[in-house]
Amino acid sequence: MPLQPLESVNIVCPYCGEVIDIEIDTSISEQQYVEDCHVCCAPIVFRVEIDDASEHVNVEVHRENE
Repeated sequence: MPLQPLESVNIVCPYCGEVIDIEIDTSISEQQYVEDCHVCCAPIVFRVEIDDASEHVNVEVHRENE
């Protein structure tokens, strides 16, 4: 199935450990941005890579000060 413009991905907050559902913009193959946790409001750094060949969305998250 081809990637949708927005893909839903579950991540674990590196601060509070809660599982959070986020939307990833798949039109950008590599991106890094900061988004606050929906539960504890701490700033999470997201690194996203889209593999166009396999259509796999790789999301890494870490604390802002790491």
